[in-house]
Amino acid sequence: MIRLSRLPAQLPRLRQCPRKPYVPVNIRTGTRQKSTDTREKVNYNNSFSFDSTPSTEQLSYRRVTANDLENLTSPPTEVRMLVRDFIEDSLYNPNYGYFPRQATIFTVTDPIDFNRLRDSVEFQEEVAKRYETFDTDVDGPGRQVWHTPTELFKPWYGRAMAQCLVSEYLLKYFPYEDFVVYEIGAGNGTLARDILDFLRDEHPDVYDRTRYNIIEISGNLAQLQRNLLQETHPCVKVTHKSIFRWDTLEPAPCFFIAMEVIDNFAHDMIRYDMKTLEPYQGLVTIDKEGDFGMYYTHVTDPLISSFLSLRRSLMHPPPISRLLKQSPTVRKLYASLPFAPNLSRPEFIPTRLLTLLRTLRQFFPRHRLLLSDFSSLPDTIPGICAPVVQTRVRNTMVPCSTFLVKQGYFDIFFPTDFERLRDMYEHVLTEPTPPSSLEDPRVSPLSTSVAPLSVGADFFSSYQPSNRRLPIDGVKSSTGLPVGERKSSVFTHAEFVETFAEMERTQVKSGENPLLEFYQNVKFLF
Repeated sequence: MIRLSRLPAQLPRLRQCPRKPYVPVNIRTGTRQKSTDTREKVNYNNSFSFDSTPSTEQLSYRRVTANDLENLTSPPTEVRMLVRDFIEDSLYNPNYGYFPRQATIFTVTDPIDFNRLRDSVEFQEEVAKRYETFDTDVDGPGRQVWHTPTELFKPWYGRAMAQCLVSEYLLKYFPYEDFVVYEIGAGNGTLARDILDFLRDEHPDVYDRTRYNIIEISGNLAQLQRNLLQETHPCVKVTHKSIFRWDTLEPAPCFFIAMEVIDNFAHDMIRYDMKTLEPYQGLVTIDKEGDFGMYYTHVTDPLISSFLSLRRSLMHPPPISRLLKQSPTVRKLYASLPFAPNLSRPEFIPTRLLTLLRTLRQFFPRHRLLLSDFSSLPDTIPGICAPVVQTRVRNTMVPCSTFLVKQGYFDIFFPTDFERLRDMYEHVLTEPTPPSSLEDPRVSPLSTSVAPLSVGADFFSSYQPSNRRLPIDGVKSSTGLPVGERKSSVFTHAEFVETFAEMERTQVKSGENPLLEFYQNVKFLF
């Protein structure tokens, strides 16, 4: 039914998917796993110990990445890969991945008239009725249907995003710069349409200066977006490409939108040796029968190493007891206890999210980011910052207890620590920009500092407010005024919509407002 994560935490009945005891199934056929091994391979993560020496068979498998598997028409065998590559392949492989082959975004054909509804209960009933238009599954994993606030609350949700962006644009850039927008993960194109309709009707002068760019990894969705948008709004350009392969510089000031996208970004998994506190990276193995296993090695992956280094720089502590971190003696005593695990709990780290932040810094140096996603999720698998893994079977969403599941049939999505994300984002933006991304630099007419004035530019003042970034060219105003971009802030869903949405449009007769009360596990970064 409704995707579990898209629901308000206080309304479990709406999702209609009571948690059931997990039964290990064969990852290839969907039947109960038959194995003489006492530890089910599909549930390997339940083991908290590891052998420091992987088996000869595991090491003999070919090491691959998700990119290496793109041309396969069925899941691979006799390979090994990092956890992030396994998750990315499961979700995005063009031939058998979850999003290209299974996922369907629930669409409300006619917008809901909230003012006619009695209360929030009737709103839920209205949503349930519209879900009945989808076919009933007979057997096995069915069509994976999930919804977003953009679809449920259209057009008002999109108009709120438009109001947020246009307010910033009118304050800083109009009429000297075009209104340039990039959106990733645009789904059916509904958010883009609602934003552009709002600009056309409410701000025609801004609409005439608008360039709306969509970067879409799915070929099917890219064509759907073109069909929906380009005839009505010729300012739209849709590029079928992964954001992780973006290589074109946007030198102009722009706005970058990522709504409910980063929850499906692949994560890596690490564990710490409880004696030495050394991190180990997890690798997934797939044998010739298609069954999964895992083993752990010293961290050698550059992206994992880079993330851990950044976390140390930001003084974000690893999820280990302070007492264990500070005292080798305590760690030794702990390790000597009977049945004490020699590894910490699994921790899922957002390495692909770090890649996105670096892409923004390199190719969109004058962007402003508007990002929204889930800050917490129910029914996650065991681990720190662990994902929800679920599939739809016979019209019921069934959560799993491991991410080692058949590729393409399961949604895998993660919560985000927004406070840590903000710290990462601001830190990445202060890193030196690679020279290759400055091939076509230009300065906004509104800029109060330009590169030729770099020498001696802060002769008069060294003042730099803490809530501002340094200007993109590294120069401060000679008057001491703050000229850098304002640093990003974290908002709850309610705080954001109360600021920018037309709240009277989504209020029901009882005085309740589903737009305000739903999605309490969602936050914004802007």
